[in-house]
Amino acid sequence: MIAPLSGFASGAPDSFADLAEKLLPAVVNVNTTEVVKREQRTIPQIPGLDELFRRYDRGRDKDSEEEERPTTRQSLGSGFVIDPSGIIVTNNHVIDKADEIMIKMHDGREFEAKLIGKDDKLDLAVLKVESDKPLPYVKFGDDSKSRIGDWVLAIGNPYSLGGTITAGIISARNRDINSGPYDKYIQTDASINRGNSGGPMFNLDGEVIGINTAIFSPSGGNIGIGFAIPSNQAQHVIEQIQKFGHARRGRIGIVFQPLTDEFAESLGMEKGQGALVTSVVEGGPADKAGIESDDIIIEYEGKAIKTRNDLPIWVANTPIGKKVKLVVLRKGKRKNLTLVIDELVDEETPDDAPMQPDDQEQDVKSEEVLGMTLENLTEKSRKALRLEDDVEGVLVASVKRNSPAGEKGLRRGDVILSVTQEDVKTIDQVTKRVAELRKKGRKSVLLKIIRRGNTAFVAVQFDPE
Repeated sequence: MIAPLSGFASGAPDSFADLAEKLLPAVVNVNTTEVVKREQRTIPQIPGLDELFRRYDRGRDKDSEEEERPTTRQSLGSGFVIDPSGIIVTNNHVIDKADEIMIKMHDGREFEAKLIGKDDKLDLAVLKVESDKPLPYVKFGDDSKSRIGDWVLAIGNPYSLGGTITAGIISARNRDINSGPYDKYIQTDASINRGNSGGPMFNLDGEVIGINTAIFSPSGGNIGIGFAIPSNQAQHVIEQIQKFGHARRGRIGIVFQPLTDEFAESLGMEKGQGALVTSVVEGGPADKAGIESDDIIIEYEGKAIKTRNDLPIWVANTPIGKKVKLVVLRKGKRKNLTLVIDELVDEETPDDAPMQPDDQEQDVKSEEVLGMTLENLTEKSRKALRLEDDVEGVLVASVKRNSPAGEKGLRRGDVILSVTQEDVKTIDQVTKRVAELRKKGRKSVLLKIIRRGNTAFVAVQFDPE
């Protein structure tokens, strides 16, 4: 039996009043206005009725013309002052597309704000207001010192009610809610509602340890599950925005998938931890360092990669130009590599044109494997799928819906590049490799596929003999 740790527990403070009085003046309401242009009515091109519609258009009254004028859309959020000169932090989604941003202080003063810069990946924005007097401000704290169960305060502008303070605890840390590649949220049960976005989360020392950003709520109201961007992660981006007008992030030039337990089993590994490289950017840091597709990055600067976002966050926060050490697994063997961090830039989206596999040709060999009908690539199918000349693989001609492959989302037009880290170019190579892995007692195979120019890994379980 474990004895209660009463000697280490600390109860709730008698009151948050002193702390609230100190912090409220630095928290602001953010009011944005966006000019929305309405689409103009078009006259239908109907033979014989052109003049009728022209007369109708000339005869419209002034009220109908007013309806076509641009309208405004307003939204409200929260923010907080981090410098007495008037530097304010909020969420990007609060001010995104705004034509005018107004700041209202707790004492009623109002200022028009200018946008210094924003970052949609971490959902942060930095604003600037001009004031004759220094503004009340708050400081960032070290969120890594906060623990699950610690008391926190959230201050914001829920439902446009103005400065509102709520209290709760840290419910969890490092939450990944699939909102982006850098998810590492602090979860809290402090009441957070619409309008709280961009407001600060404080520890009991009055330091900002998070920026309230999202809620989980099927009904749209508070159910005690809110999420805040950790202060240490936010500070790095805020400093970059203040210095450069945007966030400068590191990159190593790879596309990867998290190594799941299912992937690990198909590779004969015990744990599903690491980053499975699906492709390497030509000429990028990883390419120059010798990283290859199918490598598994397991360590970055001596730290083991355990979650989906570990590697993206660590790389993004590494100074550009710094040399870093990585450990990769290549077909089960460890390799130590060193690369130089490059700057991440926004790249064009991949071609999203739908794939049109060629129709069934005469005398094309086919075979069913794991619920897929496979064919060797032909010149016609390569052209239809817009495959690069150096792409070698086997075409998925069809997939049975309830088969192992169908359940994993494989579909007609996919091209299998490798089977459990062994390249394949023909149907015979696929069937032989699958048979080898089944004989070894594997429960699944790891297929590397290409779809619309993008590569990905899919673990497919063996069907019954």
